[in-house]
Amino acid sequence: MASKIQPSDRTVYDFSSQSQKWAFVRKHWPIYVISLPGIIYFLLFKYIPLFGSIIAFQNYNIFKGIKGSKWVGLENFQRMFAYTDFLQILKNTILIGIYDMCFAFPVPIILALLINEVRVMMYKRIVQTVVYMPHFLSWVIVGGVVVGVLSPSTGIVNHLLALFGVEPIYFLGENTYIRPILIGSGVWKDSGWGTIIYLAAIAGINPDLYEAAQIDGASRIRQVFSITIPSILPTIVILFLLQIGNFLDFGFERVFVFLNPLNNENGEIIDTFVYRAGLVDRQYSYTTAIGLFKSVVGLMLIMISNTFSKKMTGEGLY
Repeated sequence: MASKIQPSDRTVYDFSSQSQKWAFVRKHWPIYVISLPGIIYFLLFKYIPLFGSIIAFQNYNIFKGIKGSKWVGLENFQRMFAYTDFLQILKNTILIGIYDMCFAFPVPIILALLINEVRVMMYKRIVQTVVYMPHFLSWVIVGGVVVGVLSPSTGIVNHLLALFGVEPIYFLGENTYIRPILIGSGVWKDSGWGTIIYLAAIAGINPDLYEAAQIDGASRIRQVFSITIPSILPTIVILFLLQIGNFLDFGFERVFVFLNPLNNENGEIIDTFVYRAGLVDRQYSYTTAIGLFKSVVGLMLIMISNTFSKKMTGEGLY
């Protein structure tokens, strides 16, 4: 059974001098060279841009720059919470994040368990390929497909509803349906791709465990609940923690392609508001403050969840 790595499984190198340490680095230099592009990427695009967050405390003027812009302290944050629509936007972001965690997160796990039980290899590969394919479509294409499927005049959903005497529904024109549409389209697009990690974890389970279970007379369902799920539980916990870290980061494109003035009330989230207020209305400092608030909340959530997970399951990100 796959289990978490215990301290005794780790290789610990004890260097008595600096020369030994550098000799070790020279010996394994290809590994360090391979890691350089990743390190440079994160430095350039993830860490250096963090210094730009300082404009959240300024009344930033694009012509004066950071040095010449006026400092305003926490004024942008006060303005953020004083804005009447911000609480609705924050509520939308939190609710959509919760729905995504409750309904979209378990789907790849269930899908991986089902695919793993398929014994006809050709059929298994076809199913895997079919469920992976939507991941390679852009959100613009996915949005076009969903709009076509849900169209009140030509959409297949309304045609099916008409068979039962239901009047055509303009799904994207009502606030009630925008959240299920966002979650459902995300499930269709990415759930197949998410199964890759779980299938890889399942492939690492010792086959002897299943053979022993079969000898003991365990059914297939019993094997799933007693061997497969416990074995991939560490993977599930790690991915769940990462999901919590992105709790408020639902994605701009994923929402923007479905938004319109009719469903804006329940559909607008922080990312789309930042785009509208920051890039369209050029309120750079204000939207940077909102983005900073979102990042701090995400960091706090992942730290709390990691601590809670380590106490409950012994698994954590760090």
